[in-house]
Amino acid sequence: MSFGWHRIWKDHFVRSLNPGSSASHPPTAQHILDVAGGTGDIAFRMLHHAHVVNGNPDVRVTISDINGSMLAVGAQRAAAQLPASQQAALSSGGIAPNSLDLYTVAFGIRNFSNIGAGLAEAYRVLKPGGVFACLEFSKVDGGGLFDAAYQRWSFGAIPLIGQLVTGDRDSYQYLVESIARFPSQEAFRAMIEEAGFVVGGKGYENLTGGVAAIHKGMKPLA
Repeated sequence: MSFGWHRIWKDHFVRSLNPGSSASHPPTAQHILDVAGGTGDIAFRMLHHAHVVNGNPDVRVTISDINGSMLAVGAQRAAAQLPASQQAALSSGGIAPNSLDLYTVAFGIRNFSNIGAGLAEAYRVLKPGGVFACLEFSKVDGGGLFDAAYQRWSFGAIPLIGQLVTGDRDSYQYLVESIARFPSQEAFRAMIEEAGFVVGGKGYENLTGGVAAIHKGMKPLA
């Protein structure tokens, strides 16, 4: 129920990571893992940006998702939408320690049963110098009145709209409750640091007044 903003946020998320960029010639190979990415929204954007925008065909993306049906949808979309070269750079499966250049999760980490364990796993599979990047719904930063209006909209309107549009009020009720439970930007930044990542500057970028936020952390080189 983001009224299409999630597509803009996802595009911005991928541009901010700039997959496939490299100062070396030829460009260096990169391995990206997109977690909770079954339908391929982020993975497809990553491959397009790397292969087409940055001209680096040596970037591959592995998709991970506990929902097998979502992975099946992603595979069907890939076959229908991606050129053969990008399909060949897409995979699913296990990840070895210290093997990834980039670990992404978009609108999925709030559903982890143990966020700290998820961050620890990201740290384990990233190479030194690798980047953890997360796009997630967050806490609005517009002050008391704006926050109150946003909460009223979230808990009052979104479940009702979900009921009217899809007939599934419970899923949309869970959505707003999971967003409300997710840590604030500052608290999540602290969790990323506690997992061992180096976080630069403020550590996050608010989108649309904090309705969503991008968080990044780097695994230390040594």
